[in-house]
Amino acid sequence: MSSATTSRTQVGIVGAGPAGLFLAHLLRREGIDAVVLETRSRRYVEERIRAGVLEHGTVALLDELGLGTRMHREGLTHAGIELRFGGRSHRIDFPALTGGKTITVYGQHEVVKDLIAAWLDGGGDLRFEVADVAVHDLESTLPRVTFRDAGGTVHELRCEVIAGCDGFHGICRTSIPHGVLTAYERAYPYAWLGILAQSKPVSDELIYVNHDRGFALFSQRSPTVTRYYLQCAPDEDLGGWSDDRIWSELHARLAGEQTPRLTEGPIMQKGVTAMRSFVVEPMQYGRLFLAGDAAHIVPPTGAKGMNLAVADVWVLARALATFFTAASTSALERYSETCLRRVWRAQRFSWWMTSMLHRAVDGDRFGARLQLAELDYVTGSLAASTSLAENYVGAPLS
Repeated sequence: MSSATTSRTQVGIVGAGPAGLFLAHLLRREGIDAVVLETRSRRYVEERIRAGVLEHGTVALLDELGLGTRMHREGLTHAGIELRFGGRSHRIDFPALTGGKTITVYGQHEVVKDLIAAWLDGGGDLRFEVADVAVHDLESTLPRVTFRDAGGTVHELRCEVIAGCDGFHGICRTSIPHGVLTAYERAYPYAWLGILAQSKPVSDELIYVNHDRGFALFSQRSPTVTRYYLQCAPDEDLGGWSDDRIWSELHARLAGEQTPRLTEGPIMQKGVTAMRSFVVEPMQYGRLFLAGDAAHIVPPTGAKGMNLAVADVWVLARALATFFTAASTSALERYSETCLRRVWRAQRFSWWMTSMLHRAVDGDRFGARLQLAELDYVTGSLAASTSLAENYVGAPLS
């Protein structure tokens, strides 16, 4: 491809989601030059609604980077979750079980807004609405990214390393030659129907519900905005879910002893989220390193998606710092191995939470009783409760 312009940087980052933006800030702290490329508009990226449960380590990293001010002002610190089954709620106390750790509810799009604003305010190079993005010469010491800007000009960006942070449907992973990667995946026979509503939350903490009618999750975004989910079919027709039907189903799945008060309100958004697990190994090829959803997807039940992306790029940034300052490739060569240990632990936890809480679609009564036995054990055993709490708040990044 011929190029109208040619430029150079140390690290070319494809994708301006949490993985790419966190990496950019981590590299800036190390004095490493980076350019971020994004095919979508800034408005689209900043308004793309995703779950927003931040692990203890993710919150600490935002603070460390000096980017946590708005999160602390507008986010909601949670000291536990409730598991609700048999019509009763059982609280998992995070600080008591993890040495004082908590999680923070702060929408992923809000994190992205903060990261973009700080990157641009500091003079960072972030190019939105680029097209025809392609990566080249990945096995060389000088890989390239070619793209076309919004004005139609073709560019070539010469790098020393490319970070593929462009999500599951991005071009980076699919640019790796056939046969290099091994994919591991599982599709679940259910999905989440999610709503965003103007209503007072039923609780100050998340409520995970195992119910005969199906799983439900009661969350929040602010003192006046709620985020609720209902188990549904992967091919669910949203047209069959009126507001009245949604509120009726939420009431039914929350019902029982000690029923929290559910306040209805206008529903601002509806959508269906598929449930899947996906991992590719290795997470690198030549000078291309995959991070976040480009390398792995987890079902949302364990609240691990964005946090795993942050953990990936934290490892990658440290390896790149060693590469550029000491000309050592050893940490980069171990990048995939290092990340995958955490990725598979998160996959196990997310699969376990998903399997324990969702109603089997084949009407398996034996399996349903096993779920209740598992929930009874988790909420009645200090060791089991501690295991859940430790996994939920997240392992330290270091």
